[in-house]
Amino acid sequence: MEGYLSLVLHAHLPFVRHPEHDKFLEENWVFEAITETYVPLLQVMEGWARDGMDTPLTLTLTPTLCAMLLDPLLQERYQRHLDGLLDLAEKEIHRTHWEKPFRELALFYHQRFGAIRAAYLAFGGDLLSAFRKLQDLGRLEIITSAATHALLPLLANDRASLRAQVLVARDHYRSCFGREPRGIWLPECAYVEGVEEVLQEAGIRWFITDAHGILHARPRPRYAMYAPILTPNGLAVFGRDLDSAKQVWSRNEGYPGDSRYRDFYRDIGFDLDFDYVKPYLPAASQRGFTGIKYYRVTGGTAGKEPYDRPAAVQAAAEHAGHFLAARLEQIQKLGGILDRPPLLVSPYDAELFGHWWYEGPEFLDVFVRKACYDQKVLALITPEAYLRRHPTNQVATPAASSWGEDGYWRVWLNEKTEWIYAHLEVAQERMTELARRFPQPDALQLRALKQGARELLLAQASDWPFILRTETSPDYARKRVKDHLLRFTRIYEQLVSARIDEPWLKEIEGRDNIFPEVSYRYWACDGEEGPPPANAGL
Repeated sequence: MEGYLSLVLHAHLPFVRHPEHDKFLEENWVFEAITETYVPLLQVMEGWARDGMDTPLTLTLTPTLCAMLLDPLLQERYQRHLDGLLDLAEKEIHRTHWEKPFRELALFYHQRFGAIRAAYLAFGGDLLSAFRKLQDLGRLEIITSAATHALLPLLANDRASLRAQVLVARDHYRSCFGREPRGIWLPECAYVEGVEEVLQEAGIRWFITDAHGILHARPRPRYAMYAPILTPNGLAVFGRDLDSAKQVWSRNEGYPGDSRYRDFYRDIGFDLDFDYVKPYLPAASQRGFTGIKYYRVTGGTAGKEPYDRPAAVQAAAEHAGHFLAARLEQIQKLGGILDRPPLLVSPYDAELFGHWWYEGPEFLDVFVRKACYDQKVLALITPEAYLRRHPTNQVATPAASSWGEDGYWRVWLNEKTEWIYAHLEVAQERMTELARRFPQPDALQLRALKQGARELLLAQASDWPFILRTETSPDYARKRVKDHLLRFTRIYEQLVSARIDEPWLKEIEGRDNIFPEVSYRYWACDGEEGPPPANAGL
């Protein structure tokens, strides 16, 4: 082999759970991702295992996503959602009886939803156990992320909160997967010097930055982003390969823009009579996505042509072949320059494959199969396996960076979001005060302290400023930040005044129930540990 390719998929969604409502629009985010990305990815990976293929893949499952996939309420609601999709698809088969292209698609969706439902039930509704099984078999490396996907550089001046985001994530990973996390996805690939000290405390071995985080490291890396560097305290840092990123991500040059692929936005939830689709909408009071889409990208014109599923699958196969050829050419060119086998690290949002790019799982399947059977130039590898094979690497300090717009923090810190951080700073200081003030709380105080930790962690999520900047669901994001900060403030005041409202506390414990074993002591920064390691006592 002349080089390596590491595919890294980052699966993440913010924690959205609203038991106070029977149906809630934003809960549909995770339902769509399960239907279009997570179950299809599991089906693809199980196909590789069934065929005896050596297909090392790295997957982030963020703590917030894991919590939702494990939640009984959301599991029940997802099954209800699937039943609705099947019912709607069956109605569409009858409605489109005299429209052949659309009826064929209605039949396709009915079969597809049925297969997803069968797979979900075969997993017992527990997708996390299915992913864990693949990891236990050595076919997948699962890595963690910050507890609620907080942008860590914006916490760099508050070591207590930075520490809590990382250590709570580590503890949650242990509880989900029965082992220690070796790698971490820094939210938004955002790095600033000093983060690695907390990662080292958590036992993390490696992380990924965007390309310029490596290219502008001190000193300049000899192999650019085609080999990892080691921070002065020994953590490995991998840089994102820009060429492979552009071919998939680019709005103008990327594969998902091909005219043969399914159009994401043309959904019958917007196209058909409102009363007809109303029972199947994410929120009964407004139009939204159902998952049944009859048109392809077509082009830059207003008119859209019907989606041709076989043609789209063929396009995915062609693009998989093109992607492989481009990576082989890239490796061979680099091999003539470098004195060690080059490594290409290709990280993507997992939800791109299936949700945003409907044919993404087919692309991934064909690409990996071609990489396994059709060439001998590159080897698929995980970052962890690469480090075992190549433990000696250059020592350098990465540059501050992210994979967001302009490469830094402006997506999350800007004129639309700056108000958040002043309130967070006060709450973070108060959480540290509480952690030090109550070293030995009674049972009720402990419940309040743990809930205060949850509310602060949820308020710190990078998703809310991102949504405010992109204006996709700004009212919801604004409300989430305010609600969590107000709940935290009320908890703080009740603890300080020794007047805890237990019925109210019980209500919000049932609503924001993430991280049941969260250790509030992490904010004390006194070195006290939370839950024991996954292999304690073995």
